[in-house]
Amino acid sequence: MPLTAAPALDAATWQSLAATHGERADAFTAGRRERRSRQQKHAIEDFLFEYYPVTPAALRRWHPGVGVALEPPAPHAGWRWYRTSDDGTVRLDVDAFVVDRGEAVRFVHALLTATLSRPAATGCFGLHEWAMVYRETDEHRHPLPLRLGPAGTDAVVEAHKIRCTHFDAYRFFTPDAVERNTLRPTRSSMTAMEQPGCLHAGMDVYKWATKLGPAVPGTLLLDCFELARDIRTLDMQASPYDVTTYGLDPVSIETPEGKAEYVARQRVFAERGNLLRARLVDVCEALPA
Repeated sequence: MPLTAAPALDAATWQSLAATHGERADAFTAGRRERRSRQQKHAIEDFLFEYYPVTPAALRRWHPGVGVALEPPAPHAGWRWYRTSDDGTVRLDVDAFVVDRGEAVRFVHALLTATLSRPAATGCFGLHEWAMVYRETDEHRHPLPLRLGPAGTDAVVEAHKIRCTHFDAYRFFTPDAVERNTLRPTRSSMTAMEQPGCLHAGMDVYKWATKLGPAVPGTLLLDCFELARDIRTLDMQASPYDVTTYGLDPVSIETPEGKAEYVARQRVFAERGNLLRARLVDVCEALPA
């Protein structure tokens, strides 16, 4: 359902919302900021800021979202894609935004709508991460040891059927793992193949929120980030890497118990992801793209 225009927010209200947003964003990025001051890497959390290139400062910048006006004094008046009305209120300049980002809006809308229309496919067991190190002789993508060692890792891959639907995971498969995938996802087939059970598709809900920029309310953006953070944790727990140095227990997908845990958590993430996808679809439909 398209969003409708809301009454203008008075200064006290929107300043409170912005402050709450900043505090929540700061809590999400505290570890990243502290580690960067010491030039320390984190194989799990750094992904959220490197694969998705949004800085902590950008994440804490609060936007009211499409259709919401702010009473002065609002700093948004000097920000890109905002306009000031004759009454002094500031809101997203929808027309200007769509001129610049209309193609992205249309793509995100089509992709998320298609994903929402499909059931969540489970049973992949996070083998995409294993396929990224299968028979790998060079350095691995993450500076962590393999929990089962190289031979044990390869044996897990060879004992399973891989059915990865996500291109941005598949493109990192090692050459020997590519042919083991029963599907051939491509960039152009994303809309046709994306499904809500995929952990990477769930993390990418955050990416699509960032692509919609200031049209997305701050609360929704941080909800998407939180989902990506939670999924990333499972993604690495179920990976071939030993994550115990981060205080995490492995999800041993090579065992029946590990598979059951993975699928249970995967289903919860699919439900959370679909709720956020629906909210982002509403944002898209409020933009005349």
